Amino acid sequence: MSQPFRTTIGLFSGLLLLLTAFSLQAASPIFTPAAPSVAASSFYLLDFDSGRVLAEKDADKRVSPASLTKIMTAYVVFRELKAGHLTLDEKVTISQNAWETGGSKMFVEVNKQVGVEDLLQGMIIQSGNDASVALAEHVAGSEQTFATMMNEQASRLGMANSNFENATGLPSPNHYSSAHDLATLARAVIKEFPEYYRWDSQKEFTYNGITQQNRNLLLWRDPSVDGLKTGFTDDAGYCMVASAKREDMRLISVVMGTASAGARSNESQSLLNYGFRFFETHRLYEGNKPLSEARVRKGVTSKVAVGLPEDLYVTAPRKHFNELKAETQIDKGVFAPLNKGDTVGNLNISLAGESILSKPLVALDAVAEGGIFRRLYDAAIGLLEKE
Repeated sequence: MSQPFRTTIGLFSGLLLLLTAFSLQAASPIFTPAAPSVAASSFYLLDFDSGRVLAEKDADKRVSPASLTKIMTAYVVFRELKAGHLTLDEKVTISQNAWETGGSKMFVEVNKQVGVEDLLQGMIIQSGNDASVALAEHVAGSEQTFATMMNEQASRLGMANSNFENATGLPSPNHYSSAHDLATLARAVIKEFPEYYRWDSQKEFTYNGITQQNRNLLLWRDPSVDGLKTGFTDDAGYCMVASAKREDMRLISVVMGTASAGARSNESQSLLNYGFRFFETHRLYEGNKPLSEARVRKGVTSKVAVGLPEDLYVTAPRKHFNELKAETQIDKGVFAPLNKGDTVGNLNISLAGESILSKPLVALDAVAEGGIFRRLYDAAIGLLEKE
C-alpha cells in the first residue's frame, strides 16, 4: 500500500495558515493546572464546539439522572416538532395519570387542554413531572412507548451508558445515565434546537396563576450561563447539567451526586470557571473549503480539492493557541471514480509535539472515471513509480 505524503501547516485564528511565523516564535512552556476538586460522585466538562473533554471523573459510571431525564424528554419532543408531527400551539388533554404523577409539578388539571408550548416550559423551567408525562402520552400514546423513543435517540447519539424507563426521572430500577452521556445529550439539544434552547435560560414561568422559579441558581449568579437542568432524588443526590458561553467559547458541565442544591451550583461554577480560565477554543478551518489537493489517478481530471466536511474547532491551553501545528496526510493511491465526501487523507493537529486531534480530509468534488487512454497512462505511471 502506498504511503501518504505529508504537508505541515501552521494555524492561527482559524483563517491564517502561516507556518513560518509560528516557527520563529519561541514557544513558552505549557502548564495547565489540574481540574479543581469537585465534591460530586461523577462529573464532566466538555467544550461544545471542539468536543474536547477538559475534566472528568467516573464520567461513564451509570447513575440515576433524576430530573436531568427531562433533557431527553424535551429532545424527543423537539424532534417531533421539527418533523412536523406536532405544533407548539397544539392542545394536549391532561390524563388522570399525568395529573397524579408525584414530585415536582406544573399544576395542570385533569381533563383540561394545555398547549404543547406551555407544557414544554412547565417541564423545562418548573421541572413539572405532570407536564413531562402529559407530553409523553400525547407524543407516543403512553409513557412506556415514549421511553422506547427516548432510548432510540440515546442509542443514535451514542449514549452507551443510558437507559430510560420514564419521562420524568422518578426512580425506577433500570433507569440510568452518566455524566458523559448527559453532556452528549446537552450538546445535541443546543446544537440542533437553538430556537427551543432559549427556554433553558428563562428564570421563571407562570401557569394557572402559579409562578415557579427555575432551579438553576447559576442563571442568577453568572450571566454567561444559559441552561440546562437540575435534578434531585434521594437516590441521585443533587445533580446539574449547565452550559455557559463567554465570548466565542461555550462549555457544558455535568455534576452528579452532590450533597445539596447549593453544592451542585458551586461545583458546576467551579468547573466552568476552570475551563474558561485555562483553555480557549477557536475555529481553525471552515468546512467544505479547499485546504490542499489530491492527485487522482484514472480520472477525467488529475487533481481534486480536499478539505474538511465541517468546520473544525480546536481547544488548546490558553495563550498557546498560536503554537498549534497541522500536518496534512494526502493518500497517494486516490483512484477515480471518486465521490464527493470520500476520505482521501487526514489532518493532524499537534501542540508541542503532542497530538491534539486527527480529522479525515475528504474530496470536495466528484471525479468521474477517465477514458481508456487516461486509465492506461495512469496505470503505466503507477508501475514506473513502484520500480
